[in-house]
Amino acid sequence: MSTHRFRRPVAGVGLAVSLAAVLSLVALTGCTGGEAAVGDTGSDAEASVIVPGRPGEEARTVSPREAREAAGEGTGPNAADHAFMTMMIEHHEQAVEMTELADAYAEDSAVRGIAGRIAAAQEPEIEAMRAWLLRNAEGGEATGDGHGHGGHDGHGDTMPGMASEEELARLRAARGAEFDALFLDLMIAHHEGAVAMAADVSAQGNDVTALEMAAEIGASQRVEISRMEAMR
Repeated sequence: MSTHRFRRPVAGVGLAVSLAAVLSLVALTGCTGGEAAVGDTGSDAEASVIVPGRPGEEARTVSPREAREAAGEGTGPNAADHAFMTMMIEHHEQAVEMTELADAYAEDSAVRGIAGRIAAAQEPEIEAMRAWLLRNAEGGEATGDGHGHGGHDGHGDTMPGMASEEELARLRAARGAEFDALFLDLMIAHHEGAVAMAADVSAQGNDVTALEMAAEIGASQRVEISRMEAMR
């Protein structure tokens, strides 16, 4: 404009597939701990990961760092990881643009407050995703710097939840209570789109860091959706 703001087990390909399924579940179900900081995807403060056990063994809970260490070989970024990171930068940038309008034109302090929290979470995520793209530039098609807004880089039509130019123009022109209502409508749809994108990469991606960030984005934005729906 942070599911804060998306792990694989130690043994074999079969368990790696199981963990990918768990990641998808994490993205879809969110987290019970409320809002977590998402800018630092390498932190042990993130949501824990449930790793399925071998046949006859119980599942265990590990930190994201332990999950990365357990991942071993075969977890390099694929096209889905690169697409997610590239498009989510643009998706986040539009959200941040909308929060800047809320700071100027919103009437309800609660709307300004949620807008501020969205910006505070998503701006560091944008930088983390840009850094990921630089680190992994050799392995994927998507190496852009992510400076576009509202589909200017050509991805807007393919990303769920993105506001159209007409909708953004209406938001820029609105004031007071009218602005508040339109902002909530657009931002809820925007967040729902991000949750869908996070779920997609959880099912198709391969890179532990990308999956970890996707899980955090899905979880945190579900929390924010609930809060914004309560403001309507």
